[in-house]
Amino acid sequence: MLMPVVGQSALTLAAGVVALLAYAAAAARAERVFHPLRWALTVGWLAHAAALILDTSGVGSAVEGARFGFAPALSVTLWLVLAVYAIESRFVPLPGVQRWLAALGALAVALMLLFPGEVRPHIASPWLPLHWVLGIASYGLFGAAVLHAGLLTNAERQMRQHRGLSQPTPLGLPLLRLEKLTFRFVAAGFAVLSAALLMGWWFAQPWRWDHKTVFSLLAWLVFAGLLAGRQGFGWRGRKATRWLYTGAGLLLLAYVGSRFVVEVLIQRAASGASL
Repeated sequence: MLMPVVGQSALTLAAGVVALLAYAAAAARAERVFHPLRWALTVGWLAHAAALILDTSGVGSAVEGARFGFAPALSVTLWLVLAVYAIESRFVPLPGVQRWLAALGALAVALMLLFPGEVRPHIASPWLPLHWVLGIASYGLFGAAVLHAGLLTNAERQMRQHRGLSQPTPLGLPLLRLEKLTFRFVAAGFAVLSAALLMGWWFAQPWRWDHKTVFSLLAWLVFAGLLAGRQGFGWRGRKATRWLYTGAGLLLLAYVGSRFVVEVLIQRAASGASL
């Protein structure tokens, strides 16, 4: 049974405000000040992690139990994408990405502070938290795949006139290598999503054919079709990215979309009806 939304603890709010200010500072700075930009992103990323841990674990909250919802899910997804970027940027130059990710990180933290989600004091199985972790991890991996697909599309557009596909892109690595990296994230996300769905089916009692389940399975089918098309027919370019964006959109609707309807639209309608 879900509990009503409760406010964050003082520790969560403090960590969230630090993350929000650091991300905003990183988003506002010009790329020519690279080192301050990286430091601001690092501070924001660490404070973001602290806010997520404090908020979802319920530390300092008046109500016991784990709390989650559409905004924390988005926040974790952006945090994971930033983690991927932090690792990858040490080996591959990714100009133009830092400020966009910082702005998205600030937006994700702000949403998490405004919409903290609902408390779940009891769970049906001790294995269900692993199902949630795997589901959010798949969000992060597909988020990284979408980020790379966007970079791939932009680089391909810039290169078509003057360069071959094997030449370095404006990002500093060959286009085919960037494409291969994108599909590695898709394959990893598909494997993690498959494990999450399997654990949800096995441990959730009872199994429910709700919006989250239907959209998750539709996304799984789209990603399976994308990987099969890539393997069997060599799909690439716009066709592959359209499938990726479609699958990512369905997956976003599966949890984030359904929880947004429950936590924001339905609750606001109920509050308006009670006035």
